[in-house]
Amino acid sequence: MLRIARRPRWIAALVLALAVAAGFALLSQWQLSRSVSTGTVVERPTETTLPLSEVATPQQPLMATADGQRVSVSGHFVPGDNLVLSDRYNGGAPGYWVVAHFATGGAGVAVALGWTPSKDEAQRAAAAFDGGEATVSGRLVADEGPQTGDFQSGALDTMSIAALVNVWAEVDAGGVYNGYIIDNTPVAGLEKIDSPIPSQEVELNWLNLFYAAEWVIFAGFAIFLWWRLVRDVWEREQTTASVD
Repeated sequence: MLRIARRPRWIAALVLALAVAAGFALLSQWQLSRSVSTGTVVERPTETTLPLSEVATPQQPLMATADGQRVSVSGHFVPGDNLVLSDRYNGGAPGYWVVAHFATGGAGVAVALGWTPSKDEAQRAAAAFDGGEATVSGRLVADEGPQTGDFQSGALDTMSIAALVNVWAEVDAGGVYNGYIIDNTPVAGLEKIDSPIPSQEVELNWLNLFYAAEWVIFAGFAIFLWWRLVRDVWEREQTTASVD
């Protein structure tokens, strides 16, 4: 069959098929880019401060729509439940967080109070902080999951709500929120933790994606049609040769 495909007539047909396939591929790429450019931007009012109870429920997974939402909640900080988290980056620099246990009137929530590059400063800030009654405002962020490294001497390096609950002295009767709040205002001796605005989501235009897939199929069919025609000629010649 290769002998037939190398004939000038079929080489020219192959060039034509490749040109048609390339055109279809370009149309597919255009439709693909259109599926993004004409997609719907999902607007989330993350910068509007909402009551914590409106966006999250204790003991329930944090919804994707709640992750990154600015919230506010009143209650009191639980004395003695301040902890230091290591390996926390702020503006690209490694350091430590001080995390507190905040009781909201039945349910508890972890609050990241601030960042520092010094472990000693973090430990001093954790020991000195006694917030008492307060209203906390900040960005609600999803739980990071369990710590994968070794847990040595009570050292924590991940914002795992399950791990925090295990070391908190006081148990919340109403459970805990499966997320934590990055406080807008750092406590004395600490710097504010970076909490950028969540990136906007874009819903793709599925009709354009369908058209893009169609053009890919057409491009493949152009090459297949050339191959099928060459094979038909080869089969006819084989049949003629066997009869003779």
